[in-house]
Amino acid sequence: MQVIQTILIGLICVASLSSVFFSFRSRRSQDALLRGLYAARMNISMGLMLIFIAIIQMTMFTGSTVRVIVGAVLLCLGAFNLFAGLRNHGAFQRLLEERGA
Repeated sequence: MQVIQTILIGLICVASLSSVFFSFRSRRSQDALLRGLYAARMNISMGLMLIFIAIIQMTMFTGSTVRVIVGAVLLCLGAFNLFAGLRNHGAFQRLLEERGA
């Protein structure tokens, strides 16, 4: 159980750092298409981070009602961010490919 918790915490740290990285790249980019692509990657990273936090909340600790509700809310927010990020990433990637061709 300790190994799984350590792996999840490591994944949360990686997702958090990549979210911060893509946030800075998105804010500093001059090109609107690249800004959108980096923002989509930031949403994907943030969604994964929230999902990993929800997994820890719901599985690693004793199951109180409040903890399960908070975990479910984080899971829903993470899934929405992941879905929106993947959708936007595909759209901006297609626009960049059209512009480059």
